[in-house]
Amino acid sequence: MTARYLLGLDIGTSSCKGALVTASGQVAAEGQCAYETAYPRPGWAEQRPENWWTAVCGVIRGLLERAACAPGEIAGIGVDGQSWAMVALDTRGEALLPSPLWTDTRAKAECDRLMKEQPQLAELCGNPLMPGYTSPKVMWLKSCYPALYQKTETVLQSNGYIVYRLTGCRSQDLSQAYGWHCFSSRRLCWDEAAAEAMGIDKRLLPPLYACHQVVGVVTAAAASETGLLAGTPVVAGGLDAAAGTLGVGVTEDGETQEQAGQAGGMSICLGHYAAHPLLILSPHVVPGRWLLQGGTTGGSGAYRWFREQCCPELSYEEMDALAARSEPLSGGLVFLPYMAGERSPLWRSEAKGVFYGLSFAATRGDMLRAVMEGTAYALRHNLDTAREAGCAVTALRSSGGGAASELWTAIKANVTGCDIYAERASQATVRGAALLAGMGVGAVKAWNAWKTPGTGRHFTPDARLKEQYDRGYARYRQLIDVMMPVYLERSH
Repeated sequence: MTARYLLGLDIGTSSCKGALVTASGQVAAEGQCAYETAYPRPGWAEQRPENWWTAVCGVIRGLLERAACAPGEIAGIGVDGQSWAMVALDTRGEALLPSPLWTDTRAKAECDRLMKEQPQLAELCGNPLMPGYTSPKVMWLKSCYPALYQKTETVLQSNGYIVYRLTGCRSQDLSQAYGWHCFSSRRLCWDEAAAEAMGIDKRLLPPLYACHQVVGVVTAAAASETGLLAGTPVVAGGLDAAAGTLGVGVTEDGETQEQAGQAGGMSICLGHYAAHPLLILSPHVVPGRWLLQGGTTGGSGAYRWFREQCCPELSYEEMDALAARSEPLSGGLVFLPYMAGERSPLWRSEAKGVFYGLSFAATRGDMLRAVMEGTAYALRHNLDTAREAGCAVTALRSSGGGAASELWTAIKANVTGCDIYAERASQATVRGAALLAGMGVGAVKAWNAWKTPGTGRHFTPDARLKEQYDRGYARYRQLIDVMMPVYLERSH
């Protein structure tokens, strides 16, 4: 039977998405399955890896049925996932506890100690020491649950866990290894001396794989649960943001993706190593490339939160229409989108969301537009920071759920002064994962083989609105300065 498809899977923050993609990059079928996030204590956010696997099985079976695809028609499988998970597996491959998410801040004490005792670790992996990363979470596990730590044989990322369930092989892809502060992002290898300095046993570090490298093949047990064909190759996969960056065709030096998913941010493709202390640096899923990233906690998740709490009766299209009735600058409202602390460039886990300027005249439309504008200001803050590293960005390729909103994307173009090319909201990340599989099994011959001009939606900044938003952005930055002492007070 001829293998016609590549399977891409995305273990996102709110759901598993999947797609069957042809070797030419056309999506033949797509689907998704949601799972729950638990918040058992203040600052904690966790998910059960077993629920990821249940969702994966459901998505795969749905795709096979929807596309009338025989299991033998799948040439290879790629999996991407949400960043900085900590899936602690025992010798039997069982997850010993729920996985803390990238928004989780329980490891703050460990970070504070590391920054005081081992500040050189941030330079090694090219990233700051913050609670959301993998290594502080492992140190938290060792400190707070030593018995579970001793039972842990390996720690995997979210995509690595699914690769393990599919193949029985434990792996760490290069694009997410920077979540460990004992990984050299410049040399792309583990640094055992750094692991020893942190007190992390090297047994926990999985073997490193290039993102398109075949890790193993689907086992008989996994085939029985998913409907796949045993023996189907599975590649290591990578970070969801990096896979999405590949999925929108960002493969060359200077090209930039704007992430409009649950989280917000941007990824600038670099042909050389160039870290910035306030940004995220990771190897790209494309060999020989790095990504200088700005990652915020406030993206589409903030908009969804507002819908759930304030207008559950409205569709997203109706919400956009309501926000469009509000004038630029939202009637004087400013929103700080720090709904789960903030990552770059503030790196304050204690930060909180803020609406400033509320009055009896404020409407739901004003608040909705302020959420859109606030996340756009956060994006600009990261782009301005990237310029300090010598990365001047003039155009963005947008993907994620927020890219479906014409109003929101236009606001981002006017706030940042960048041209924005919007991709199909649901497909960029899973296409990137599928392309990794295609490169790994030889079904696709070039990293830019699926590069397209986008969907034809091109947003150009309006000079008049850009001037207005410059004033709004200045107020946003002023409000950060006002709130920072409050955030710092909360940290003590």
